Amino acid sequence: MSEGKRRTAGRPAGSGKSTSGHSQSLVRGLNLLERLAASPGGLALSELAEEADFAPSTTHRLLQALQSQGFVTQDSELGVWKIDVKTFRIGNSFLEARDFLGTSRPFLRRLTALTGETANLGVRDDGTAVFLAQSESPQMMRMITRLGSRAPLHASGVGKALMAWLPEDELERILDERGLTRVTENTLHTPESLREGMAEIRRQGFACDREEHAIGLHCVAACIHDEHGIPLAAISVSGPVARIPEARLLELGQLVRETAAEITARLGGRVPEAW
Repeated sequence: MSEGKRRTAGRPAGSGKSTSGHSQSLVRGLNLLERLAASPGGLALSELAEEADFAPSTTHRLLQALQSQGFVTQDSELGVWKIDVKTFRIGNSFLEARDFLGTSRPFLRRLTALTGETANLGVRDDGTAVFLAQSESPQMMRMITRLGSRAPLHASGVGKALMAWLPEDELERILDERGLTRVTENTLHTPESLREGMAEIRRQGFACDREEHAIGLHCVAACIHDEHGIPLAAISVSGPVARIPEARLLELGQLVRETAAEITARLGGRVPEAW
């Protein structure tokens, strides 16, 4: 085969320019998907174009391409764009591959059966905790978190449990980028109070949220660790202060810590020693 034919067989003529253009479109399309995934209520075309810093015409063209493949959909009544089922499937494949979600679900149900309260599982996405699984309390008045919703790391039980085991440089980066916004009057909002709280979490093996994310709500949470002792996810039990008073936090904290350790062992992970 001649050199010319060999090049043609391996790569279409003119593919240098085409590949570059296709790559740019792919990156831009993924950018839009990422922004829509972070906005469960959806975004209007103008909002999405402004956020992504794209021309409206470019944004519309990319959305149409994504829609044709089932990655996004447009709400016919509101006109906003949202992620569609194919995007969810792709994201969910990551969770299934790790399998910590499927492994944890029976343990969440057991926590609810033992405590009568809602049990959650969340993971860290940079400076926020994202909730991925839940076992609802049978109580009429109960805590319910929408799956996919987010909470600040420093102002939630799951978030603080995940944050406590981060390397110092990673913790510093998150503090620099995110700050310590006060969600309620009880939120840890100074670096000193946060570091004291992180040290306590490492000592006792679980985190407490004392109305730091929502007034009237208490929560205890503990980490699931991978084989290197790095936080993989965190589980929690949450409920109204009337049913989870201060005196019950220690009892529930120990139960959640032991349950997280069970899940960690089931996944082949290890619980690190306090430091």
